[in-house]
Amino acid sequence: MFHILIVEDDPHTSKLMAAVLRRGGYEPLLAADGEEALEILDKKHADLILLDVMLPRIDGYTLAQQIRQAGDTIPILMVTAREAPADKRRGFLAGTDDYMVKPVDEEEMLLRIAALLRRSRIAAEHRLCVGGTVLDFDARTVCAGGTVHELPQKEFLLLFTLLSYPSRIFTRRQLMDELWDMESQSDERTVDVHINRLRDRFRDNPDFEIVTIRGLGYKAVYR
Repeated sequence: MFHILIVEDDPHTSKLMAAVLRRGGYEPLLAADGEEALEILDKKHADLILLDVMLPRIDGYTLAQQIRQAGDTIPILMVTAREAPADKRRGFLAGTDDYMVKPVDEEEMLLRIAALLRRSRIAAEHRLCVGGTVLDFDARTVCAGGTVHELPQKEFLLLFTLLSYPSRIFTRRQLMDELWDMESQSDERTVDVHINRLRDRFRDNPDFEIVTIRGLGYKAVYR
C-alpha cells in the first residue's frame, strides 16, 4: 500500500483528503505544518506528499525546497487556493511535481496521484526487460536484436510507460499528463506522432507491439 503524507493545517480539509485517499486505496499520514511533516519523513516512509502552501512555521514552498535540497525525489503534489501563474511557477521552481487549485476535484486528485506514482516507479526501476528487449532508463536506450537504439526522451518515456503496464489501456490525455510538462503547448495529437515513430522504429520487434484502441488510446501487448 502506498503511504501519502498530507501536509495541511485545516483539520476539516485534512480529514476530507484522508477519506478520499483511503477510498482510493492509499494510507494517509497527516501533518499540520512543515516542521511536523519533516519529523514524520524522518521516521516513516512516504511515497508522495500532498502539500498546502499556506502553512504555519514552514510554508509549502520552503518545505518543498528543503526536501529537494536534501536530495529527496519523492513526488510532491501541491494543493492550494493560490491560482495565479506566478504562484504556480514558484511552486514548480521550489520542486513540486504537480499543482492543483482548491477546491479540488476528488477524482482528478486521485488520477494525478496515480500518474505521479507511476512516473516515480518508472524512474526508480531504471531497467525493463521484455523478452529479449532491454530498456535502460538512465541511458535512454533500447537494446533489441543486437541493436542499440538511442531514443529521444519523450519517445523513450512513452515506450517505457506502455511496456511497464502490458495490456493496460492509456488514453492520450493520461499519457500527456504523465510525460509532458504542464506548461507544454503540445496537444494530444503529439502522442500520436510519437507512437507512430515508435512503431516505425520497432516494427519488426518480436517481443511487443503497440496497439491502438479506437476511441480510447493505446496499449502495449507482449508477443
